[in-house]
Amino acid sequence: MGRFRAGHIGVLSLGVMALAACGQGEPKVVAQQAASHKPAGAGSAEEARKAAMAKAAKAKANELGQIPVIMYHRVVLKPAGTDDRTPEQFRTELERLAKDGYVPITAKEYTTGKIAIPAGTHPVVLTFDDSSPSQLTLDGTGHPKPDTAVGILQEVSRKHPGFRPVATFYVIKDMFGTFGPEAQAQTLGWLRDNGFDIGNHTRDHLNLRGKSKEQVTDQIVAGHKLITSLIKDAPSTLALPYGNQPSTKDWAIRGGAGDVKYNYTGVFLAGYTPGASPFSKDFDPLGIPRIRAMDKVGDCARFCSAAWLDWLSAHPDDRYTSDGDIKTVAFPKFKAPYVAQRFTKYTLPY
Repeated sequence: MGRFRAGHIGVLSLGVMALAACGQGEPKVVAQQAASHKPAGAGSAEEARKAAMAKAAKAKANELGQIPVIMYHRVVLKPAGTDDRTPEQFRTELERLAKDGYVPITAKEYTTGKIAIPAGTHPVVLTFDDSSPSQLTLDGTGHPKPDTAVGILQEVSRKHPGFRPVATFYVIKDMFGTFGPEAQAQTLGWLRDNGFDIGNHTRDHLNLRGKSKEQVTDQIVAGHKLITSLIKDAPSTLALPYGNQPSTKDWAIRGGAGDVKYNYTGVFLAGYTPGASPFSKDFDPLGIPRIRAMDKVGDCARFCSAAWLDWLSAHPDDRYTSDGDIKTVAFPKFKAPYVAQRFTKYTLPY
């Protein structure tokens, strides 16, 4: 964390906080009492604050720590390339995450800071690119086939009840191998209705590097419109094809064409490190890194999921650990300079 910049941190008592919705999904803290005098019940408020600090300290909370965002593609018995995982490899990695105290959250929850997981646990974002049938195929009864990524995720969740069966799917026009708007709407609707997150990966998966603003916008708008035409719910985030940013990064996060506008809370890349906490000064919504799902072999000996999970386990002070309270951002007090300015009102240093 030494690369963070120092800054002044203001702290507001928990006794004068109320949570409300704000732009981009950010929590908003509203003062309920004047700070110029000691309000009635100040003693109980201070006691509540001390109790919250003690709880955070017991959990070794660090909500400024790093969050692994893992990138998956196909889950198949016979991998055709390094991006593919076998069902057994995928299951093994999920089992490890569950045993190591990770709780899946969606990309939307991550980028908006709505990380509601138990004290002492760590968020992980599971992302799937290219909407392959191996990720989700519904059987004749409308349930995920057990050998798909969703089926395996649900299986692991049943074995580990605290391991939420949620993930984010970055879809393109090859919509899980389905054909026709009815079948595509059924698949996307199933994901939405079961707590999964659907993100934009552009319609045609074209490399946006070096493209004009119009070309970049047209591809993002086409992908955005594809999703909203099927389920009416707008995606909150974008994953860039091949992880390549356009020449002007802002084109990826907000823009529009015709009657379609997009304004995303985060844009995801394709490698190679864990992501910064959304409450940290290091968090950049224009380029959020992801980790390739792969074992410690070849060029992935240091940079893929198995290696980074080992590193985070060996460096727990650098990993995001929750205090269990979505209304606060808790961390050891010496990390206060690392907080992004917009979140200083509800920090809980201990």
